[in-house]
Parts: sequence; C-alpha cells; structure tokens
Amino acid sequence: MTSLFRFLASLTLLVTIGTALADAAPQRIVLLRHGEKHTALTLCSLGKERAQALAAQYLSPTSPMSLVKNDPPAAILAMTLHTVETARPIARAWNMALTAPPIGYVPIRNNRYFNAKLNVVNREVVRDLMENPRWHGRTVVMVWEHFHIASAALEAEFAGEEVTLRQLLHLDRVKGVPGGVPRTWPDSNYNFFWILTYDRPQDTVPSQFKVIRQYFAEPFANLPSNGWGRPEPRPAGSGCS
Repeated sequence: MTSLFRFLASLTLLVTIGTALADAAPQRIVLLRHGEKHTALTLCSLGKERAQALAAQYLSPTSPMSLVKNDPPAAILAMTLHTVETARPIARAWNMALTAPPIGYVPIRNNRYFNAKLNVVNREVVRDLMENPRWHGRTVVMVWEHFHIASAALEAEFAGEEVTLRQLLHLDRVKGVPGGVPRTWPDSNYNFFWILTYDRPQDTVPSQFKVIRQYFAEPFANLPSNGWGRPEPRPAGSGCS
C-alpha cells in the first residue's frame, strides 16, 4: 500500500508542469464511511462482513449492483485504520493499490491533537482532487471517517478552519438538495453512500449530490440498513461498539 503523502507529492508534480489547475475536478466522488467497529484497532464482525459485501456488490468490478462497474475508480483512498480495513477488500477486488497516509495505520483517537492531524489529511486530499489533472473526468472512491465527512461538532471545535469534506468540497452550496446536505453524519449510520458528480472539470461545487442507502443481496442480506439518524439493529454477539 502506498503512503498518501508520497502519492500526493507525485501527483502534484503533474500540476506544476503546465496544466491549468482549474481543469482538474474528478467527474465523480463515491464517498462512504468505514464499517462497524469493535475497538480502535479493528472492525467488529458486522464491519468485516460489510467490507466484504462492499467489495462483492456495490463497489465490485463485476456485480450488476456495482456503482462503479462501468466506471473503474482511478483510486481507492482511505484515511484511518478502520477505513483501511474496510477498503482493503475493495482494492483487492480491483487488483489496485490502496492509498492511505501513515496516520491511517495508527489507532484512531478522538482528541484535538489527533483530529488536527486528520484535518491536514483532509485538506491535502481535497486540494489534490480538485487541482491535479490526474483526476479530470475520473471516479475516485473515498472510504472515510465520518467526523471528517460531515460533523457540526468538529467544525465548531475548529471554528474558522475548513476541516470536514462538507466544508472543503463546498457541499453546503450544492443546489437542489431538499433540506441541504446534512451537517453531521450520524454515529449510527454505516450504510450510506454520498455520490458527488461534477459536470465540468472547472467546477468547485458538485453539480449533483446523491444519497444511496445500502441494501445488500445474499449472502450479505443480513447486514443492517437503518434509516438516516436511526439506531442500527445489531445481532447479539456482533462485538460492535
């Protein structure tokens, strides 16, 4: 697996050799949260199964359910230990390298110091996605940590900074979303995709924001699919925290 910072440094070189920064936005970003977790070190049984289900169905190279079957991802990105564990089967299904920063292999800590480090990762990733011509017209899959997708609490903690993808990708400015893009991704939801579409490479705001709820087919039909903000029904003995 590659270091995100080495990866971003190599991609940034492409920008410096004369391609306009404005013509770089990807065509589509497929954004999802990691699977259910057991501890700071690992996913629980449901999370591990969800990771396998994602690779076999919604993010598969062959499944008729796949969101990316006809549009292979240019990269599969992860940012934390739980997201790395979730993304590994997906990357393996595509025979692709998984791209994650060094902090992606460190147990997550919910404190200001650790969050500040993840804020830096978020900013660097978005800057590269929106400025590097490598992504022009491509699809990127981001398996992410939900605080850094959308969190009113994190935004308040780092007031005056842009720290969430909701801020950095200007999701508050997307038109045609009833009620607007949520300010917070609920703690209880591991079962949604946010799909961002850019009509033109010079766009800095997605032209479309789509939410897809995960409903898996057999042999993964047992995986929970709770509504947005609703409690997740978990079987006894799942080991999920």
